Amino acid sequence: MTHSCLNFLNLGTASGERRIALRCDAGSGPGLFWLGGFKSDMKGTKAEALSQWARENGRACTRFDYSGHGESGGDFRDGTIGRWLEESLAVFQACAEGPQVVIGSSMGGWIALLLLRALRRTETKASVAGVVLIAPAVDFTEVLMWQRFPTKVKREMEEQGFWLRPSEYGDPYPITRALIEEGRNHLLLGGMIETGCPVHILQGVQDPDVPWNHAVELTSRLAQDDVVLTLVKDGDHRLSRPEDIERLIGVVAEF
Repeated sequence: MTHSCLNFLNLGTASGERRIALRCDAGSGPGLFWLGGFKSDMKGTKAEALSQWARENGRACTRFDYSGHGESGGDFRDGTIGRWLEESLAVFQACAEGPQVVIGSSMGGWIALLLLRALRRTETKASVAGVVLIAPAVDFTEVLMWQRFPTKVKREMEEQGFWLRPSEYGDPYPITRALIEEGRNHLLLGGMIETGCPVHILQGVQDPDVPWNHAVELTSRLAQDDVVLTLVKDGDHRLSRPEDIERLIGVVAEF
């Protein structure tokens, strides 16, 4: 486990204020910028492994927890794609310097592509040299959730404002109507996606949460010519086994 110094970034005002936990390690470039998944945090296996590799190789590394996740403040039920994107952009502006490799896992893959789009309209002291997406759950609130929910679940969400979704990783967690409705403002798969840099996607074929053909669809939407899709035949959604971590680090090290 790494021992990065924990810091906080305060965002928002009044009822929207939240304290974002982050760990920024200085080093050479390209730096690593980690974007975790839905209900995940920066102490996860992949994030810790990347941080450790960065420290051992003198590379800069930034990771943080979205509001309502891990060590950050805020209520998970208040979370939306737009809110977490705002936090990602704020952390990038505050911590990233020089070229960065943006690494997004699951929901973090969607946030990563949205972040790249936002950065084109924002002045920063950092740039993006490459993107690594792990089981990217692009448009998941609509395509992988709402469109697949049975009528009973949709009705419950519309009436109560949320639905408690069972999880094989722990206790049930709320999927809010706000998450679904606000997510429609950020859908990407309806057109071409400009990244302006090389993209490498790692996708498990045995992934029950983000089907491998979802990654294939995403690949067809990426306008950048330099796009690599690696399908891991026996890989699951997390891709956190030792061999998966080794593969991930190998991809990141190429940048």
